[in-house]
Amino acid sequence: MSDNLQQVAKARVASVIGLAQELIRRPSRAGIDGYGPVLGVLEDWLAVRNLPHRRLRDPAGELVGLLVEIPGGRPGKWWTLDACVDTAPYGDEAAWSFPPAAGDVVDGWLRGRGAADSKLAAAVFCHIAADLAPRAAEFSGGLAVLLDVDEHTGVFGGARAYLADEAAHRPAGVMIGYPGLEEVVVGGRGLWRATVTVYAPSGHSGSSRTVVGAISRAAHLVQLLDAADLPGVAGGGGFPLPPKVSVTAFHGGEGFSVIPDRVDLNVDVRTTPGFDAHDAETLVRKTVAELDAELPAPAPTEVAPVAVWPPFRLAEDEQPAGALLNAAAAAGLTVRAKTAGPSNIGNLLAGEGIPATAGFGVPYEGLHGIDERAHLDELPSVYAVYHQSVLDLLQAG
Repeated sequence: MSDNLQQVAKARVASVIGLAQELIRRPSRAGIDGYGPVLGVLEDWLAVRNLPHRRLRDPAGELVGLLVEIPGGRPGKWWTLDACVDTAPYGDEAAWSFPPAAGDVVDGWLRGRGAADSKLAAAVFCHIAADLAPRAAEFSGGLAVLLDVDEHTGVFGGARAYLADEAAHRPAGVMIGYPGLEEVVVGGRGLWRATVTVYAPSGHSGSSRTVVGAISRAAHLVQLLDAADLPGVAGGGGFPLPPKVSVTAFHGGEGFSVIPDRVDLNVDVRTTPGFDAHDAETLVRKTVAELDAELPAPAPTEVAPVAVWPPFRLAEDEQPAGALLNAAAAAGLTVRAKTAGPSNIGNLLAGEGIPATAGFGVPYEGLHGIDERAHLDELPSVYAVYHQSVLDLLQAG
């Protein structure tokens, strides 16, 4: 990595922090706050610098993001930097030691909701776009910066609108600006989710007649799922995590005297290349059939799938992972490739055949919790790594 790029990174730090502060001071909690104010800050910043950008909207016409596109001077692949600017809720504000929308810097930490996830990354990516725009004629393909909202709802409305936009250039790969200095996330388990509805005869809790109600049947189903035989980590497959099944919600009954005739469960199965969505559904349906055979009911238990995402994992030399890992090494950072247990937006992109990294940034604390903050000493290095990564990809053609 050149000394000049390191100097550029250091020169941009104050401006990056200033933009991130303005973003943090515009609350943008998913499903709570409107997204217009935080996206307006970005629109104003981009307009002053004559960076081409436009709004993205979902099928209902709701604003779900901004897209910056900088075309190169020669044909080639397009690469995307992505950072969300909506956030998790504040939680118990009384438990915070500073206002959640503080946006201040204290002892080298940028403080406030979104400092870590991911308003600082959005500010970094906007500045990289501004740095590279004057050189666009030198590059092949182009650079897009996706500034999305509706991410923390789990709907990923901004990313979906980007992928559905016929006017947008299809990316060859995406780098997502989640925080964390020691790892580049190059993979994640997939998921298969379903609601399961368990039926039984209703009855009075004080009746002399024994009634196996829906709660008892559902509890037995939970036990069967907890005891399900799942494969371990497949040897030689390169995927380091096993599949996992969890019951994450249990709804049914009211009061004390009535044994309910219905309980609804949410079942979440984390999948791997060796245990995919088909295997997950087969397991759950087989377990449901076992329940109905052991504890018969007037109606069979119902399984309604609600979401499927594939697992993904990039090889360390596969782009854009290779560019990011190489740039980090050139900057003197010791960074490892990681496959994440939770799913992330990289899984959505994998379903579209788009390779993605999903995390490299500054150290942080309190992400999705209280006192969220991002450490700033490492910001010049993070900036330089992403800048170098994009340069390498655009110059490769």
